[in-house]
Amino acid sequence: MHAEDLGIEEAVKIARLEYSNIKATQELAGQHGIQCSLQSCNTVDIIYDITELEEGKKAIGMMQAALNPEEGAAQYTIYDAEEARKRFLAPGALGAFEYEAGSIHAYRFTHGILKLALQKGLNLQTNTPATSLLRLPADNKRRWRIETTRGSVLAHDVILATNGYTAHLYPSLQGSIVPLRGQVSRQRLGSSLPLLSRTYSFIYAGGYEYMILNPHVRELIIGGGLGKLAAADPNAYLKEFGQSNDGETNPWISGYLQRCTRDYFGENWGIDDPVKGWEKEWTGIMGTSADGLPLIGPMPNEEGLWIQFACNGHGMVLCLKCAEALTDMLLGEEDTCKEWFPQAFKITQERTEKRYTGRL
Repeated sequence: MHAEDLGIEEAVKIARLEYSNIKATQELAGQHGIQCSLQSCNTVDIIYDITELEEGKKAIGMMQAALNPEEGAAQYTIYDAEEARKRFLAPGALGAFEYEAGSIHAYRFTHGILKLALQKGLNLQTNTPATSLLRLPADNKRRWRIETTRGSVLAHDVILATNGYTAHLYPSLQGSIVPLRGQVSRQRLGSSLPLLSRTYSFIYAGGYEYMILNPHVRELIIGGGLGKLAAADPNAYLKEFGQSNDGETNPWISGYLQRCTRDYFGENWGIDDPVKGWEKEWTGIMGTSADGLPLIGPMPNEEGLWIQFACNGHGMVLCLKCAEALTDMLLGEEDTCKEWFPQAFKITQERTEKRYTGRL
């Protein structure tokens, strides 16, 4: 997909960045002993739409032709329908793609990073929302004032890592980055499903679900449902865009996520756990951009304002290396990351003027 839109050189950079981001995250967590349920494992995309299957095969072929065959980012295995159904216990699969990935408890990982930063002198103000961002006059020693519920902060440089909430502080990006509410549930495995050692994505026309499993306990976390909601109730689906309230769930998606695991695994699922079949559900706000790519770098025509957001729901395979690139830029060392950082991710005036008009 990236190759068609951006060219093969940029697509290769994105593939390498995602792979190196996974490895760097695993290395960082291991190096500092961060307890975050870290797993290095394969993931599998189970495909339920013939167009998605053929486009996926084409994209994999292009990437493997462009990459060194020994590179981790080039290691894909393609399965036909029969192989996918048998190997991954997914009776409706038309095919599957398997490749290296991992899973992590993102909150615990973030908490561990904050602990490390606090040890290095970070001043962390909790329960202190920023309410506005003001540009100071040119003759001021500082360039920005951030108003909070507990007073003002003056700064020479400000990094906005506010994702779907960004337009609240910087209104000119209204429509360039749009909040989108995602929903996740934690469930017990069905009685017949064995412990699985991979993470899964279930990909169909118009959307997907993703599933993370703990290989040591009989539970899973599955997120998604937006693609199915779009088909069932387009108006309800559209209301999830621009939605910044993560304190409630969508009832239709709740029901769908509760039953879709039985549908995906069929007779391999068995019966729901009679005690803990439906453990917990929650939502979170993602940031979506007009072109589906992250926005990273110095804000055009705004000296001292830096941007990192809009990973479009793929933050854990992008955020660490994007933060590294942003740091290089802020320190005036952009040449350090030019060789590996996709230029398509850099924020530009043209990209800030684009407006999100619907599902990509």
